[in-house]
Amino acid sequence: MDKEECKATKAWALLPLIAFVLVYFSISIYLQDFYALPVLVVFILCLFIAFLQYPKKRFSDKLKHFSIGSGDENILVMILIFLLAGAFGGLSNAIGAISSTVNFAITYISPRFIITGVFLISCFISVSLGTSVGTIVALAPIAVGFEEHIPGIMPLALAAVVGGAMFGDNLSFISDTTIAATRTQNVGMRDKFKVNFGVVFPVAVLVAVIYYFLGAQFEQHIHTLEVQDYELIKIVPYFVVFALALLGLQVIWTLGIGILVALFVGIWTNEVTLLESVSSINTGLASMFELSLLCLIIGGVVGIIRFNGGIDYLLNTVLRRIKSPKSAELGIATLTAMVNLALANNTITIVIVGPLAKEIGDKFSLDPKRVASILDTTSCFVQGIIPYGAQILAALAAAAVLEQGTGNAGLSPFELIQYLYYPFLTGLATLLFIFFSRTKMNVKT
Repeated sequence: MDKEECKATKAWALLPLIAFVLVYFSISIYLQDFYALPVLVVFILCLFIAFLQYPKKRFSDKLKHFSIGSGDENILVMILIFLLAGAFGGLSNAIGAISSTVNFAITYISPRFIITGVFLISCFISVSLGTSVGTIVALAPIAVGFEEHIPGIMPLALAAVVGGAMFGDNLSFISDTTIAATRTQNVGMRDKFKVNFGVVFPVAVLVAVIYYFLGAQFEQHIHTLEVQDYELIKIVPYFVVFALALLGLQVIWTLGIGILVALFVGIWTNEVTLLESVSSINTGLASMFELSLLCLIIGGVVGIIRFNGGIDYLLNTVLRRIKSPKSAELGIATLTAMVNLALANNTITIVIVGPLAKEIGDKFSLDPKRVASILDTTSCFVQGIIPYGAQILAALAAAAVLEQGTGNAGLSPFELIQYLYYPFLTGLATLLFIFFSRTKMNVKT
């Protein structure tokens, strides 16, 4: 077999991933819904494509490499963290921590800072909850409710919610994207947080200022907004998790302590019984089952592709176009953006691109903290602006509730996207970070 035939053979190994993109993307466009087709089902199909490829290779060897890929240390630890994060989220919701956090933040909003306040509240809640979609689901109804008091403010208010949600999705220690980015690059969450914070904090400040001036035009229309009471003690679990993570405690212990604190608060306030707490923890665990299984299948498929030479082919193809550490980082960002555009899921994107980014980083001695940061910020930038992403769809769904029975067409994605300053500026800040910040070399001794 000559060199060109060998390249073609290795390129053919990428068929399972190519098939996933084509099937998932084309059917989702046809259905006009990127969440109608279960991702797990499509990846199972791709797994059998990988099994059927290269019939001359023994099926037992393919199963072996599927198991090696699925059983990768990073994937198994990531799944454990996902499960603990789900348990913490389920219990926190059951004890009323989410509603108390939202009402606590809304209580102290100033009319002059209405949009800036919504943005900052969304930032705070998303960092606490670790989920952008959860933050949007919690805050979007409040943002939509402003429309009754302040006509015309809804698109701007919803954009502030989405932007703040992506801030937390990028920075939170219990966010899926943070967990995936740090585990695939083998870096500590606090180290990645420091790098990320330097990139996105100036963006958040600038966006807060922009929203201040845009929101000021509605001040004369603002009436007193009614919010429900909150219990400060129910916010304590979020503060504990955030504080422990900032102090550098390993995330598994951080989430474990957070679950115990939430359990204590729930029983202390008589919000839940011990049995109800266990049930809510189980519900939270169950919410992560599909994502956990998906990580296992993706890891196994990638293991087979690696066995067939596909990863080597892709890596060499990318490396041929990379001449320096800067271009390596830009290549990682570009690959992340392209995969995220196709999948409309930033966590799955990082799970897929992360191992390849690790190999590129090792090849060019990149600082793994920078690589993890680039993976996360790029994926959050793309996820925050695509009209078929879960975040924008969740915001539009909240707007649709208000429009029911009014005869209006509802809010279009582009009415919302025009005000999404935070994701767009995050993308720009990531490029500036790659091009102009000093690339620290990860020199091995």
